[in-house]
Amino acid sequence: MLRRPILYLVIFLLGMTPSSADEISSDATRLVLVKTIYGDISPKSVRSSGTGLVSAHNMMYRHSVTLYNSQTMELVSTVPDSISLSKLGYPKYSGNYRGAPVEGAYSPDGKYLYFTNYAMYGKGFNKEGHDTCSPASGYDKSFLSRIDLETNQIDAIYPVGSVPKVVQVTPDNKYILVSNWCSYTVNIISVESQKTIKTIKIGRYPRGIAVSSDSAYAYVAEMGGNRIHRIDLGTFEVSYIPIGSNPRAIVLSPDDKILYVTMNLSGKVQGWDLEAHKSLGVVHTGKAARSLAISSDGSALFVVNFESDTVSKVRTSDLKILQTIKVCNEPIGVTYDSPTSRTWVACYGGSIKIFDNI
Repeated sequence: MLRRPILYLVIFLLGMTPSSADEISSDATRLVLVKTIYGDISPKSVRSSGTGLVSAHNMMYRHSVTLYNSQTMELVSTVPDSISLSKLGYPKYSGNYRGAPVEGAYSPDGKYLYFTNYAMYGKGFNKEGHDTCSPASGYDKSFLSRIDLETNQIDAIYPVGSVPKVVQVTPDNKYILVSNWCSYTVNIISVESQKTIKTIKIGRYPRGIAVSSDSAYAYVAEMGGNRIHRIDLGTFEVSYIPIGSNPRAIVLSPDDKILYVTMNLSGKVQGWDLEAHKSLGVVHTGKAARSLAISSDGSALFVVNFESDTVSKVRTSDLKILQTIKVCNEPIGVTYDSPTSRTWVACYGGSIKIFDNI
């Protein structure tokens, strides 16, 4: 039998990925930089479709979403965020409008990419949102946009709250959830009716969202507080997980039993056992732990530490840091692409770093 390091070398030389070998556990591999993408980008986040695409959402600094082939790592399309609101069903708005792409989520059937707009720019929008705010601030409400991935054009929009951040689509393709930073709410949009059917109050600065694989529950981080909101997607009843101060991003283990959370101010990642209702421990990964992603086998987490300029790989079984790499100035977003076993990191300053796990 080949020893692990030799096997990794063979995999690398043959251009294979761990997923194409004998099911190498992600916590037994190491991050190796394979490419840096530059261009007219300023990515706030990156997101893998799981079906061959990775998108970067470039805020108001570039007014675009860029789409990449996850295999070749080459640019496929640049989609401007500009739209005609009147042509998309909102006739009170005349002329063209620009957005500010923050985060994205793909529909389970792979047909669409939804992205949130931090703010809208154009006639009738006069009070751009801010990171420090409340519902009483009176900042403009915004829109969620949808890209048709066959044409790579925006074909639908959805009114949401003020300064929308994270978007998630339920695995059964029934609902789209959007957290509204300044409105302190979450929109639940019906895919069938294309309308918001429920708006749920969260508290100060709702951000991260995760949805269970059976589409039964959604989990929303209250970043301005100390809890996770658990929403029953059948009844819309809400219960709470006392996770600790300043939760930002959340992911679920593949079996939906464990919730992993970044705690921004403390720079920690926490695991929470959803069945035993208790913490599984915390690990300090760096200053300002922001976004995180989980490998498809659930054995490893990838965490970007905004103020430390690093990405950390963490073993989920014991929350041990396996690797920390200086990645770029202000890493802000991260995603794991299952088909290639690659980790993509969004660097706010204008680049994307891509790592093999070998």
